[in-house]
Amino acid sequence: MNPDQIRRALSNIKAEADPTLKHLKLASLVSAVFRERGVELVVVGGSAIEFYTEGAYVSGDLDLCVESSSTALTARLRQDIMAQLHATGGPRSWQVAGLFVDVLGSFENLARTPIRRLNAPSGQVRIAPVEELIVERVLVSKYPGNYPPARECAKKLLAAALLGEVETDWAEVKRLAQSKAYRNWQHVKELVHEQAQALQVRSPYHPDA
Repeated sequence: MNPDQIRRALSNIKAEADPTLKHLKLASLVSAVFRERGVELVVVGGSAIEFYTEGAYVSGDLDLCVESSSTALTARLRQDIMAQLHATGGPRSWQVAGLFVDVLGSFENLARTPIRRLNAPSGQVRIAPVEELIVERVLVSKYPGNYPPARECAKKLLAAALLGEVETDWAEVKRLAQSKAYRNWQHVKELVHEQAQALQVRSPYHPDA
């Protein structure tokens, strides 16, 4: 992207009133400038959940991880890339257009389902698989202790999945929850049943499903 394209994109982000669209446009811009340097980013955590739920859950910042890189992503390179966006801070957390952006470490992903892709103004945005986000958020809601914010976040993500707003591989959710990495199948199943009942839809784990 040339400086004029970046300037227009930043102006558009600043003018956007919808918080979720604002984050999506920023994710698109950040992904684009890193992609030009051979670095592919993936939106993770609460930021990914915000996009899946279309703003039912709103993250306080934008979290991305590195999926792949054709070069060593040094602190200097990070700063050089983010300087194009007139960012302040670093080398892993910056402020851009009044929003906070974190570019963390390598993308950790155990899901067999593919990374999702969204089209956005500055280019494609890659998002962590919904299946692992569900299992991960349920885990955080229970361990090491009950954490209500994570539970509410999981419920909103499950609502989008159960209502068919997000294509979800429920067999993969179960596989991940039963894996050694998570071992929280019972908690996942219980919350899925609870949300299905609240939404008056059939649970994918109903005995007759």
